[in-house]
Amino acid sequence: MKANTLRRHVRESFKSLGRNGWMMFASVSAVTITLLLVGVFFVIMMNLNNVAKSIEDDVEIRVHIDVAATDEEQQVLKSEIEKLPEVASVTFSPKEEELDNLITSLGEEGEAFTLFEQDNPLNDVFVVKTKNPTDTMKAAKKIEKMHFASKVKYGQGSVEKIFEVTSISRNIGLILVIGLLFTAMFLISNTIKITIFARRKEIEIMKLVGATNGFIRWPFFLEGLWLGLLGSIIPILVVGVGYYYAHGYLSQKLAGNFIQLLEFSPFIYQISGLLILLGALIGVWGSLMSVRKFLKV
Repeated sequence: MKANTLRRHVRESFKSLGRNGWMMFASVSAVTITLLLVGVFFVIMMNLNNVAKSIEDDVEIRVHIDVAATDEEQQVLKSEIEKLPEVASVTFSPKEEELDNLITSLGEEGEAFTLFEQDNPLNDVFVVKTKNPTDTMKAAKKIEKMHFASKVKYGQGSVEKIFEVTSISRNIGLILVIGLLFTAMFLISNTIKITIFARRKEIEIMKLVGATNGFIRWPFFLEGLWLGLLGSIIPILVVGVGYYYAHGYLSQKLAGNFIQLLEFSPFIYQISGLLILLGALIGVWGSLMSVRKFLKV
């Protein structure tokens, strides 16, 4: 496309926005409201996903080693565990460390267990982390069958529920976001369609004098792009400022807790880029879908 032609299309797109002020306002409002909902929902969903990932990453398998196992037999067991395709790492935790952890975790009540320091009844333990948290149960069942693995613990029952809940929440979130985006496309398409309907005579005349479909589409393509970009400004500001204050407030409240919010930067810049991209795509898609009908003269 020639530079002069492109400049002409840009001018026409801005003129159209000026001539159809109320329609432009309606279109931008539709994009703004929808992107605001999408932006807020994305922030919540991504932070929930981060919390769920943190919980999943903390899932581990604790393999209690048979007290009768020699050092060589312990090494054999460790090698067998490391060979499993699901396993990422195997860490040895001696029974002395296990007792110290037990005493620390129980606080004042744990002081009673200091009596066992000389005659420690606990087992040495292999702490196993899997490559994918969802493979925890699969790996645990294989380890249970190995020699000198006297007991295998991984939070059976609770772990399955955690993975089930996180999977359901992610799927629901994805469906809601897709639904919101299609709603936005529908709104912008119908709003721009009203604008284009008022200019159908102009389109028909351009077609009759030999203008190509591409030549006619370009101003509407750019018009939809400007509408989408304008509609993304307020959501970016609201989500950015809102998350800045929410992050500062909640980070203090959740200090020392396992729940961690995503850092303001670069997360908010990623969300802003996403909203700009979605706004542009929604505006262009709605505009092109609307003008297509009137090109069949």
